[in-house]
Amino acid sequence: MRRWVLPFLALVVAACTALAAGPAAFGRLALSTGLPGLAASLTTEPAVRGVALYRAGRYEEADLAFRAAGSEATYNRGLGLAALGRYAEAVAYFDAVLFADPSDADARFNRALVAARIDPVVGESNDIDGIAANIEAEDAAAQPTKRDVPKALTLAEQRSVVRPRTGQGVVASEDWLTTLPDDPGAFLKLRLRTEHQRRQDLGLANPPEDTAW
Repeated sequence: MRRWVLPFLALVVAACTALAAGPAAFGRLALSTGLPGLAASLTTEPAVRGVALYRAGRYEEADLAFRAAGSEATYNRGLGLAALGRYAEAVAYFDAVLFADPSDADARFNRALVAARIDPVVGESNDIDGIAANIEAEDAAAQPTKRDVPKALTLAEQRSVVRPRTGQGVVASEDWLTTLPDDPGAFLKLRLRTEHQRRQDLGLANPPEDTAW
């Protein structure tokens, strides 16, 4: 019986502290104790609210919250977009995380899971307009009212990899990345141009003929 006393007292102290600090702090406590629905109703911080909504299975609302949070929620928005079936956009956001931190194993794993669900683009792999057109077509065909959470993400959840991050984590800090547009086609064009320029600078690629960068 005594072994439960200290944890119980610690929880009481934490709850009292959170109540004294206001609804936002209590929302964080609710999230940490496995009550995401309650947490979402208590906090107004977009990044934290997005995590709570995601864990509660309210993916449309979570995506809006992650979008409002900006670049600090880049990784989490990738998760939200993937849960909505917007795979190409999700890959773009995981690419953004990996651009800022190539060693991020979670982002790399999740990117691979989601990328496997994207239909291959017909044509050359470096055809930027073709890639962007494929993304736009996929987004236009998506059903906004009824989407299933992909089975691949369920598998990853079991591996404790695909989970939204409650801390700030890695913030994409490149100039073009801090203004990450909501248009996935525009983002990927910019991402591909940046990668092509990097490879050119390293002498790994020749500029394609009749292509204006």
